[in-house]
Amino acid sequence: MKSPTKRQMKSASRLYAVQALFQMEHSGQTIERVRIEFEDHRFGAIYDGDEMIEGDVDHFRRLLDDAVNHQAKIDQLTDRALVAKWPIARIDPTLRALFRAAGAELTAGDAPPKVIITEYVDVAKAFFPDGREPKFVNGVLDHMAREARPQDFA
Repeated sequence: MKSPTKRQMKSASRLYAVQALFQMEHSGQTIERVRIEFEDHRFGAIYDGDEMIEGDVDHFRRLLDDAVNHQAKIDQLTDRALVAKWPIARIDPTLRALFRAAGAELTAGDAPPKVIITEYVDVAKAFFPDGREPKFVNGVLDHMAREARPQDFA
């Protein structure tokens, strides 16, 4: 297998960050423990004969740190993008982890919002290949991006 590009590694780190945030919430493990597990055992691992791509370690760490350190702010941003009857606490835990990783990147990252939205819609497609979730993710992230970075939509 040829070496992944920097862009592919960054995309993989987004997927890993969503998985790690889900695992932290589900298991109660610390950020340090989950980070070590992913970096040592998940990046580049082989599952059912398929080799996982190496992630961009720096991007992965930054996403986790920002998502954890700014979770309340990101959750409030997400709540404002959701329908009033569906606060972040009531949505699927995988989507919650996705919104936290994407929110971290929208509020503290440097990639253009449209790139971030596209990347996380692709992550949603990986987790929900046959569902309506990717369209839902697109709408919520668009709302979050317009609030977090209005200057990019002027």
